[in-house]
Amino acid sequence: MSKPQETAVYTHGHHESVLRSHTWRTAANSAAYLLGSLKPHMRILDIGCGPGTITADLAALVPDGRVTGVDHAPGILEQARATAAGRGLTNVGFAVADVHALEYPDDTFCVVHAHQVLQHVGDPVQALREMRRVTRPGGFIAVRDSDYAAMTWYPASQGMDDWLDLYRRVARANGGEPDAGRRLKSWALEAGLTDITATSGTWTYSTAEERAWWSGLWADRTVASAYAERATEGGHATPEQLTAVSEAWREWGKQQDGWFAVLHGEILCRKSA
Repeated sequence: MSKPQETAVYTHGHHESVLRSHTWRTAANSAAYLLGSLKPHMRILDIGCGPGTITADLAALVPDGRVTGVDHAPGILEQARATAAGRGLTNVGFAVADVHALEYPDDTFCVVHAHQVLQHVGDPVQALREMRRVTRPGGFIAVRDSDYAAMTWYPASQGMDDWLDLYRRVARANGGEPDAGRRLKSWALEAGLTDITATSGTWTYSTAEERAWWSGLWADRTVASAYAERATEGGHATPEQLTAVSEAWREWGKQQDGWFAVLHGEILCRKSA
């Protein structure tokens, strides 16, 4: 019987405009719901580690344990290794992996963590089953995903509405689910998890600096990243429409009263003994 494998295409790719966002992420701003459960000796698997900023933070929090960061894209792991090396961490390693078929024995890790991963995979329930399988009894499965339909902003903008509609269409055409945050608890139950704490968290961008950063990376991503290629090649938008959306992002970023909130669903699941 063949192993399950990834069927979705990662919507964003690893353009500089994408990594601008990913390298901003820390354990504090992206995994706060998990941190109170960590112990110094724990062995952690960080799935979809990307450039490794959260992974490195987790390694620093378990000095007597070890963190393994894995990603489906081999190229990004060199940056992750550099991130860990730059912080002098020796209890962290990296490898290529597919969350649908993890090459680790049952009951290997104290914590299995995934941030902004399940929205991009072809079978999130199978991914959670695999995460559960490699977690030790009494250990934790920790997952956080944004929910695009729940993102909100001010002031209103037709161009920003067009962005949200387009992004959700492209993500779904790629095999993902952009509104994953609200579905995490349901997926976890379907995967056989029972001890589930479901919470939510937000990122908010409102200051002039935050607006410039957030609007700039999305303006660039809309016209220059793998997402832009998939939008045009898939027939979802023309280059001219992408340019209009990019300009709408920049215009929003200039608004003194501009405000943008990203809602995330979170689940912290304890594996039964």
